[in-house]
Amino acid sequence: MTDKKEIGNEGEMLARDYLLQQGYAILECNWQYGHLEIDIIAMKEDILAFVEVKTRSSAAVSEPQMAVNQQKQKNIIRAANAYILKNGFSCEARFDIITVIKNEKGTQIEHLPDAYGPRW
Repeated sequence: MTDKKEIGNEGEMLARDYLLQQGYAILECNWQYGHLEIDIIAMKEDILAFVEVKTRSSAAVSEPQMAVNQQKQKNIIRAANAYILKNGFSCEARFDIITVIKNEKGTQIEHLPDAYGPRW
């Protein structure tokens, strides 16, 4: 496994732990629809959250959430729509980003609820 993949997997694990501590139920991890993937699907109260996790060892290059570009957002929204239809959800859905910066100084987790949405 590459260092990048290991860092990503660790970030997703930290994000899951964070969501659990915040009272979310984790429904799916790395859910796939064709070639598209949603890192975490979680539920809290009556809100279904589709969470993209971005992990970096430094924020110096760019903020991790900047990597969730418009094309990535469209792909996640398409996959989320398929998940909702497949599972018959009728509750509110939103799209979150969790950034994890992990380096020698420690770990910083930031949750950006409702970070983006469909633009019709």
